[in-house]
Amino acid sequence: MSDEMETEIAPEPLPLESAPLAYENKDFIDSPDGRMLRIMAEYYEPQARFRRERIQDTVVFFGSARFHALDEAHEQMELLDNTGSTKPAPPEEQPARGDEVETSQLKRDRAEAAVEMAHYYEAARELARMMTEWSMKLPGRRHRFVITSGGGPGIMEAANRGAWEAGGKTIGLNIKLPFEQMPNPYITPALNLNFHYFFMRKYWFAYLAKALVVFPGGFGTFDEMFELLTLAQTQKLAKKITVVIYGSKYWKDLINFQMLADKGAISPKDLDLFEFADTPEEAFAILKEGLTANHLDGEFGTRTEEPIPDTPAPSAQEVLGPDIAKTQS
Repeated sequence: MSDEMETEIAPEPLPLESAPLAYENKDFIDSPDGRMLRIMAEYYEPQARFRRERIQDTVVFFGSARFHALDEAHEQMELLDNTGSTKPAPPEEQPARGDEVETSQLKRDRAEAAVEMAHYYEAARELARMMTEWSMKLPGRRHRFVITSGGGPGIMEAANRGAWEAGGKTIGLNIKLPFEQMPNPYITPALNLNFHYFFMRKYWFAYLAKALVVFPGGFGTFDEMFELLTLAQTQKLAKKITVVIYGSKYWKDLINFQMLADKGAISPKDLDLFEFADTPEEAFAILKEGLTANHLDGEFGTRTEEPIPDTPAPSAQEVLGPDIAKTQS
């Protein structure tokens, strides 16, 4: 047999590495085909945390995340480049300081806004502290009316800070954005969550909340406030939610709620879906009355006087079974 007719023998294949497990395959998880798994993860992972940390329900604070507190004592606030960003806005957009000789009208306007926002920061901080001190005294086996924010700076930080100063648990539901950001340091570490999908973050804002406090803010605050008001207006939520809009002058300068009713865009009774407040004490009274009437008085079952355990709650499988054996890796 000639050399030309001899069949060439293929070289031996190189050894293969073990294929990644499907849930460890980052290329798949991050792909369009893995989208449903990512969405499900942003439902089940927060749910597991809330169960483990014995969270029953929340009070959500919304408000501006563009001002960062530099020195609350002297009402010094720094304007951030974007909502929740760690990067400051350009110097020409920053509030004017007392030692600046020449300032633009924009900087003078921002200085006035910074003083106003510093007051709102302290009000949110004080209200969150008052709410947490009250809710921590409520009997039960789970934490009630836990202060929750978007997890960033500004009003969000103030809310988490007030709850932290009162010694309570506090939740931060952050969102991954295309610029550098950091959660504020006052969030309970086990309740520091980060979301990719806005709609999953909104789900957890809406479906644990028994009350909403809306401080002055921008597009994000408008979006979150009107979404919750729409859910309440359409009776889509199977619960009553107390809504406090803080800073009546700010909001009434921006939105003519009465005109919406006068023009027939909303019903006159829709104006009863929220109340205005201008002091932490006033807001606290509204929240306490609403939460007590809607979610404490006549509450189903007997509320135990035992303290809430410090240990993490067992998982659903540990409580409900079945006793599925773990597998070895």
